[in-house]
This record gives sequence, structure tokens and C-alpha cells, in this order.
Amino acid sequence: MIYQFRSKAGPDVIMLTDLTRRIFDAMGRNLENRGILTPDQIPSLISKLEEAIALDLKDLQMNKGSHQEHNQNEIDLPPNNKDRLGQRAFPFLMLMKQANSAHEPIVWGV
Repeated sequence: MIYQFRSKAGPDVIMLTDLTRRIFDAMGRNLENRGILTPDQIPSLISKLEEAIALDLKDLQMNKGSHQEHNQNEIDLPPNNKDRLGQRAFPFLMLMKQANSAHEPIVWGV
């Protein structure tokens, strides 16, 4: 399923279910087919998502360190960055910050 998030504060953000579910899980919120993030809810949701991104980055750095320890005599390969939450959630996080600044809601499925 494709989710399209809209706010008067910024451009639409379109995401597939797997990413949307991952973001909503990080924010501690149930994912529904339709919904709204009210201006009063957005600041705490931004904080929760930023915490999840920081934790994901910390885990990535820890894994990179252990990868380098195990392969000291081998060619260092970059860690697998294709599924980093910070990169994938960035457009949605920016929309939430824009909506927060303009005190506008974010809606989807309408």
C-alpha cells in the first residue's frame, strides 16, 4: 500500500507500507489507512522519531566498529547503509518539522 502524507506546510510525502510502519512504530503510534497528526501531537512525535534515528545510527556505528575489528587484515568494506532509518525517514521528518513550525496538521488517506 502507498501512503501519501499531506500538510499545508510542505510538499506531500509518499511512502510504502514497510517504511511507514517502521516510522509509526518508532513514534509509538498505530498505523491506520487514514489519519491525522494534529499540531499538538507533532512535537512529541518528532522527538520520538529523532530518538529512533539516533539509536539506529548508534547501532550502525557499533556494527561498523565490530566489523572493522573482525576484519583488521582484510579490505574494509562499508557497512550496509541501504536501510538506515534516518535516510529513509528524512522527507517525513522534514514534513513534520515544517508542519510543526506552521502549526498545521498532517493528514493521510483522505
